[in-house]
Amino acid sequence: MQLDFTTFSLPLLATATETADSSLVLAAVLLSMVVIYLASKVGGELSNRFGLPPVLGELVGGVVVGISVLHLLVFPEGGADSSNSVIMTFLQTTGGLNPDAADAVFKAQSEVISILAELGVIILLFEIGLESNIKDLIAVGIQASVVAVVGVTVPFAAGTVGLMTLFGIPAVPAIFAGAALTATSIGITSKVLSELGRLNSKEGQIILGAAVIDDVLGIIVLAVVASLAKEGSVDVGKVIYLIISASSFLVGAIVLGNLFSNTFVAIASKLKTRGGLVIPALVFAFVMAYFAAAIQLEAILGSFAAGLVLDETDERVELQKQVIPIADILVPIFFVTVGAKTDLGVLNPAIPSNREGLVMAIFLIIVAILGKVVTGLSVFGQPQINRLAIGVGMIPRGEVGLVFLGIGSSIGILSKPLEAAIIMMVILTTFLAPPLLRFVFPEPTTATAIEEVLLDNSSGKSLVIESPDSRDDK
Repeated sequence: MQLDFTTFSLPLLATATETADSSLVLAAVLLSMVVIYLASKVGGELSNRFGLPPVLGELVGGVVVGISVLHLLVFPEGGADSSNSVIMTFLQTTGGLNPDAADAVFKAQSEVISILAELGVIILLFEIGLESNIKDLIAVGIQASVVAVVGVTVPFAAGTVGLMTLFGIPAVPAIFAGAALTATSIGITSKVLSELGRLNSKEGQIILGAAVIDDVLGIIVLAVVASLAKEGSVDVGKVIYLIISASSFLVGAIVLGNLFSNTFVAIASKLKTRGGLVIPALVFAFVMAYFAAAIQLEAILGSFAAGLVLDETDERVELQKQVIPIADILVPIFFVTVGAKTDLGVLNPAIPSNREGLVMAIFLIIVAILGKVVTGLSVFGQPQINRLAIGVGMIPRGEVGLVFLGIGSSIGILSKPLEAAIIMMVILTTFLAPPLLRFVFPEPTTATAIEEVLLDNSSGKSLVIESPDSRDDK
């Protein structure tokens, strides 16, 4: 029996754009997924062979298949259209698409991949939340808060003042670029820490807690500077709302952990069909992510909070095992997509318009790295702690930096050189952090162990769980 794509109808995809043929959108998405998984696996395996975190290989694989090299996976928000996509060219040749129809399919396909990438980072942060211990995070809460505040204040002030005094950038664009320097990619850092087996170390918990607080502070800073850019003044009421809502959400999630854990186990134990544990957990994670987005926070903070809550349950070990295959499917989409959207063309000094951006980029990169590395010096009361590792863990800007850039571009306040400089800062900090983390963290003595025994503080029972170092690349 011959399978004919044109006999299928996918209303959800068809509504993504009025003129897109849903069957061809499906075909484009399937080809994109093939490219993503091949790039993820090849890049991850090569990176692992060289002793580097597999996530770095996934990012590099994304760059290779993206707008910078092969043009297999490109996105319209970077200025590309269907003519820049090898996949769309292939579909035009084999499917008889005209250029207008190809553009419609391209936009719908890009939207689907972007949504899957967002789901990937939501699942990643849910998984990281399950691997974290809420008591450990609370124990380093003060240190993490200090690290986060320093990690926001230092690069923001240095970047803003430096751009205004050294390059003559007007105040509002300089403030926006300084705000982009405050970001920390919790997704990239937490994945690398997990791969290194350092997620539950004292340094890892401080980095993770600081990255969460950093995201909250970054959202508030973004709201302030976006308001300043749009209206010429800051909406104090909105700033106060963001501070209260962010604090209430995180505190509420911690309180919910004590109230919800027993209820979740009771519900899951009564479900006898497949997915009786993981489906209710994902429902809870998505609901928490929705609530975070609804109050103008990042959805990933909601899923991370959900993971922290469910980490308090007796079923967390089994739940971790069941979430791993889902993460293996969705998380690579996120990292490859981040790499694919990275345009290395801004590094070409032969293009005159890039030269001013290159000089500003060098300045922003120095501030971006040093502004986060100094955060390790702010840790107190921990004489034996690896302060350099904490600072390095805060370096990557990743998707968070791209969010700042995207909003600045949409408002229209960034010049092309400054926009190129911010892009390069995001690229370099994102790609430098994984190998630097590998360098500053010596190999743990238990790195070759397949299993480790953790003591459950609440029950006093020993639990055997899979070591992060023994897992395959996610």
